[in-house]
Amino acid sequence: MYPSRFPRPRIKVRENVNEAIRAREVRAVFPDGSVEVMPTQAAIRRAQELGLDLILIAPTAEPPVAKAMDYGQWQYEVKKKQHEAKKKQHVIQVKELKFRPNTDDHDYTFKMNHAMRFLAEGNRVKAVVQFRGREIAHVDLGKKLLLRFAGDLAEHGAVEGSPKLEGRNAHVIISPLKKDAVKEKPKAPPKPPPPPPASPDSGRA
Repeated sequence: MYPSRFPRPRIKVRENVNEAIRAREVRAVFPDGSVEVMPTQAAIRRAQELGLDLILIAPTAEPPVAKAMDYGQWQYEVKKKQHEAKKKQHVIQVKELKFRPNTDDHDYTFKMNHAMRFLAEGNRVKAVVQFRGREIAHVDLGKKLLLRFAGDLAEHGAVEGSPKLEGRNAHVIISPLKKDAVKEKPKAPPKPPPPPPASPDSGRA
C-alpha cells in the first residue's frame, strides 16, 4: 500500500478519565455520597454500571481522588469556572494622555475626565507633555502642568515619583488608589453616661 498523502486525524485522548488513569487505586467518590479506596479498574466498572465516567479530580492526593460523574457535565463545569475566573481578572493597562505646554483649560478638563474614568476602571494613566521646536526651553511649564494634573487627580490616583524628562517629552504615571486605602471616618467620642436620677428625699429640707 502506498502511504496516504493526507495525515491521519489524531484521536483526542481524554486525560485522567477512565482507562487513562494510571494510578493502581483511587479514593472513589460516587453520587450517593459514598467514598471508598479501591482498585482503579473496580472503580471504573462501578462508575460505568451507573452510566458515568470515573474522572481524576485530585491526582496529587494519596491515594488520588476520582469522582464518578458525567464527563460532558464535568467539562461544562470546568469551563464555567474558568470563564468566571477570567471575568474576575483585570489586566491593568497604561492609558496615555498627551498634552502640550500651552494646553488650554477646555482640553485639560476633557483629558482629566478621561483620566478619572481610566483610574476608576483600575488602569494606570501616563500623562505626557510633548515639546516641539523652541518649546523645549520651557520644560518647567510642562512639569508644572504634570504636577497640577497629578494634584487634581489626588482623590482618584497616586502619582509614581516626580515628572521625568525623556528626550522631548516629560511624563508622569498615576496609579489607581486601592479600595482599602480610603480613609476611615474618625469615630465620634463616646457620650458620657446620663446622671443618676435624684432620690425622692433630695428635695426635702
